[in-house]
Amino acid sequence: MAQGARDRVTGDDAGRRTVEAVWRIESARIVGALARYTHDFALAEDVAQEALAEALVAWPRDGVPRNPAGWLLATGRRRAIDAFRRHTALDERYAAFAHDLDEGEATSGAQGGAPASGNQIPDPERIDDDVLALMFVACHPVLSREARVALTLRVVGGLTTEELARAFLVPVPTMQARITRAKKTLAAARVPFEVPEPGDRAERLGSVLTVLYVIFTEGSTATAGDSWMRADLAREAIRLTRVLMRLAPEPEVYGLLALLELTAARFPARTGPDGAPVLLADQDRRRWDRGAIRRGRAALARAVAQGRGLGAYGLQAAIAECHAVAPSVDETDWERIVVLYEALGRLAPSPVVELNRAVAVSMAQGPEAGLVAVERLAGGALDGSYLLPSVRGELLARLGRTAEARGELLRAAELCGNGAERAVLEGKAAGLV
Repeated sequence: MAQGARDRVTGDDAGRRTVEAVWRIESARIVGALARYTHDFALAEDVAQEALAEALVAWPRDGVPRNPAGWLLATGRRRAIDAFRRHTALDERYAAFAHDLDEGEATSGAQGGAPASGNQIPDPERIDDDVLALMFVACHPVLSREARVALTLRVVGGLTTEELARAFLVPVPTMQARITRAKKTLAAARVPFEVPEPGDRAERLGSVLTVLYVIFTEGSTATAGDSWMRADLAREAIRLTRVLMRLAPEPEVYGLLALLELTAARFPARTGPDGAPVLLADQDRRRWDRGAIRRGRAALARAVAQGRGLGAYGLQAAIAECHAVAPSVDETDWERIVVLYEALGRLAPSPVVELNRAVAVSMAQGPEAGLVAVERLAGGALDGSYLLPSVRGELLARLGRTAEARGELLRAAELCGNGAERAVLEGKAAGLV
């Protein structure tokens, strides 16, 4: 390969990496600003993607503009005007957009006719509202949970369709269809691009928090595939929660951030050198991320300081804090964890909460007490899940009922969809003698 060609390949790669980095950081602001101008969420997302595609061609060729975010926004607004020109008459809305663009934006010959690199995202005092509105729209209750997750990661997180498809182990066309249906659903329901009024915000905020929690959970313990964790997905959930915390400093937002930080603190110790899972009891706690623990505890303290009591995420964060500060499994304050799970069960009852409480009971009061609590869950919503036989097998093993324990662990392995976790369960069953 000639030297000039090699240099061009290197430059193209650097340009693409720059585009991807800027998009990941600024995409939410760009889509939010475009949605506010067009009053059309689907159009805003589409023209933002067109601007991204144009940048992937122009920046490696012409160089990165001085203000990359302004370039993307100006290009997106031009594409929006083109869309209105194609599909509508020159009505007042088109005239207003064109006038605003002509007045506020200059062109630069140095960038080959691209929008000037000095363009700024207008109305900076409204940027936070735009991003918050974007989160509320992407997590609107009219959408299914799967659609909310996909749309949040696409328009707020800046992930590409290909990245989403890889993360959730589905074909790219499937993910494209999911996102397209979500946007059509929002359009059909005439969901406005706005931050809900205070009276409606609490319910909608809960939807946003749920989506972020689901994203993190899928990243921290993958439900399918061969990887034990998808740390990049979990990190994206933490980043988005930090954004939300700045925009909506509510106790439960702090609680969720605390939970995610305290849980992610254990990530460095959750896999061995070969990538195999390492369970809590076997983790080297010296490898836990002390910075994440400090951030998590600080967020939890801020949730408590607001004086409104801990919500479901705050209670889970308090449980995670018990683990984070304990020198070992045996020295963990299991009695406090049992009490916290009891409170969580009253506030947000679920079979998984009860199962976790049973595990805590087994640590605080012994495996027999834990097994009694587990058996109460038989015949319920967890039948068909690997979780119930997995915990039952652990407790039976601690009681010395080896044959029964082996059978439960093998049953759990059959039901488990994650290859790495299935291997752990099979290894435990094989190790029982």
